[in-house]
Amino acid sequence: MDALSDILATEFGHVPGPGAVVIVLRIVGAAVLCGAIGMEREVSAHPAGLRTNMLVGIASATFAVIALGLIADVKGDDMRFDPLRLIEAVTSGVAFLAAGLIVLTRGHVRGLTTGASVWLSAAVGLAVGVGQWLLAVVVTGVGLVVLIAVARLERGLGLSGKKHRDDRHE
Repeated sequence: MDALSDILATEFGHVPGPGAVVIVLRIVGAAVLCGAIGMEREVSAHPAGLRTNMLVGIASATFAVIALGLIADVKGDDMRFDPLRLIEAVTSGVAFLAAGLIVLTRGHVRGLTTGASVWLSAAVGLAVGVGQWLLAVVVTGVGLVVLIAVARLERGLGLSGKKHRDDRHE
């Protein structure tokens, strides 16, 4: 039994990078912030609502935390880390998902704003994952202003039925 305890302690006792509490806070924080973005899509009855945005944010934060852990685990000059590769990998994957939400039907593009909101959730998740809380909160707030207030402004100005038809019908 002691051998099993030693193996478990060796394998799971040391977590490189941020500590367990920080990791949990970052993952939960990404879920909450991206959930706010997804809630707007959900309430507006658009595809890719609450769960999709939350999962994209959680996944993005997870990839960021994994990268930080890999950096912390390698000592010296054994590894050269380019943070742009992490961002590029996440945004490429999420862009593929977001592109699947965009549909052309009868000459009208639908889903652009929803696709953009999923991409925004990825950015928020990455920001939280690397500990950029202020950036994540500000981006979430500005994103919600765009999704809610600007949409109302467009409707008030009569723009939602013309040029911005894609936003109205997604």
